[in-house]
Amino acid sequence: MTINSYLGNPLLKSLNVPQNYTKEEIEEYIKCRDDPIYFIKTYMTIVNIDEGLIKFELWPFQEDLINVLSNNRFCVVKCPRQSGKSQTSLAFMLHYVLFNEQRNIAILANKGATARELLGRLQFAYEKLPMFIQQGVSEWNKGSMSLENGSRILASSTSSSAIRGYSFNLIFLDEFAFVPQNLAEEFFSSVYPTISSGQTSQVIIVSTPNGMNHFYKMWTNAVEGRSDYTSFSVNWWDVPGRDEEWKRQTIANTSEEQFRQEFETEFLGSAGTLIKPAKIAELVQKSPLSRKDNFDVYEQTIEGHQYFIAVDVAEGRGQDYSTFNVIDITEMPWKQVAKYRSNTISPLLLPNIIYQVATAYNNATVLIESNGPGGEVCNILHYDLEYEHTINESGVQSKLGIKMTKRVKAVGCSNFKDLVENNKLIINDLETISEMSQFIVKGKSWAAEAGSNDDLVMSLVMFSWFATQELFKELNNIDLRNKLYNSEMKQIEEDLTPFGFIEDGVVDTEKYVVEDGEVWQIYN
Repeated sequence: MTINSYLGNPLLKSLNVPQNYTKEEIEEYIKCRDDPIYFIKTYMTIVNIDEGLIKFELWPFQEDLINVLSNNRFCVVKCPRQSGKSQTSLAFMLHYVLFNEQRNIAILANKGATARELLGRLQFAYEKLPMFIQQGVSEWNKGSMSLENGSRILASSTSSSAIRGYSFNLIFLDEFAFVPQNLAEEFFSSVYPTISSGQTSQVIIVSTPNGMNHFYKMWTNAVEGRSDYTSFSVNWWDVPGRDEEWKRQTIANTSEEQFRQEFETEFLGSAGTLIKPAKIAELVQKSPLSRKDNFDVYEQTIEGHQYFIAVDVAEGRGQDYSTFNVIDITEMPWKQVAKYRSNTISPLLLPNIIYQVATAYNNATVLIESNGPGGEVCNILHYDLEYEHTINESGVQSKLGIKMTKRVKAVGCSNFKDLVENNKLIINDLETISEMSQFIVKGKSWAAEAGSNDDLVMSLVMFSWFATQELFKELNNIDLRNKLYNSEMKQIEEDLTPFGFIEDGVVDTEKYVVEDGEVWQIYN
């Protein structure tokens, strides 16, 4: 047994082992400390699938990546499959812990086993280092390692509780696009205080695209300068050995769409989306004019314009989201001008928010899904807050809102697809576009893929269903609230069919319904 080794491992230096450096070793140590690329190319060993153990000969784009990681606190990296992105990042982290004291790193991946495998690769490279470069080891296992200089690396899954309570100098997120959307959002809500607690803490996010999810949002914000992240991308042809013939063979063995996403790094939607992936890719998000309390405004109210609000209600327990979209229906194409999204708002408080927004948008017509807690929201908005411009269930005066049935959803999905793909409905919000990219076929219906949400999409599906109803044509072309009191009442289109009621607030005991091309007054 080597007494200077860690737990009998001759490849690892133990704690408090004296090191007698030669002059050449001191010079080499300083050179490695000051030049991470030299250190990696000279001393880091990796396992190549074809050649076995080899020195890590960095390709030009990998050297560029090391320089970007060395000079920027926040980095988001978009790379094709099998381009050495994770290995390059591990090389950077190995240099980081060796030549800096009291540094803590978190290696996080969508699965804990993947994170531990990454740490294992870093540990393997560590064992191949000469002793004069190594630090003494105080902890060494599959989930973590600690060094004599006080630096430590932890490997874990990307979850909201993974690193809560810890303080890290560097957080590395591998294949972040493949972390389920709900977990990605929870994770950043949890770890951002950790990230922002220091002045030099770093975040490295590396991934191949996987739809328009949280990674897409972070990448887009970085590219367009809306965040502090520095973007870095790699092309498939940057990897030696990949040429047009390689591309042709890869597409032949997979598919054009798979190649576009995994190697050309396009942000395509999931397979089987309601909206065509090519159309989703064309959608252009806008930056909100204002963002406050989960409410994003893309266009301010315009006098004389008519607005429609579709509401999807959740329990407010941190899971599904309560959402509503504000749509300008004054003229085609209709436009999403604002949106609300929260998974913590109580159904008892949501009506107040709807009331404020609807009033601000020229007393917008409101349609609420009445399933579950939605019924309570309907009643509070209409009866307690006395908001008159709400849609009632077809033919039932006492029932507010609309129940989401298989028929309503099927018609709504079909029309939503038509509206978006034919540029009749403009979507401005990134979170909505993200949900659309993961709204997929499930059995005989449509829903969010596992780990994602579809609450914003479902409110638009509900709006799209209502847009097929005859009453919507009346709302969209004439103001019924004024029409009821002038002599042009009989000029309404003759082909209208009964749909439902709109409260007008004129006389409490009167209701109006469109039937057989005429507006009828009904007394209680």
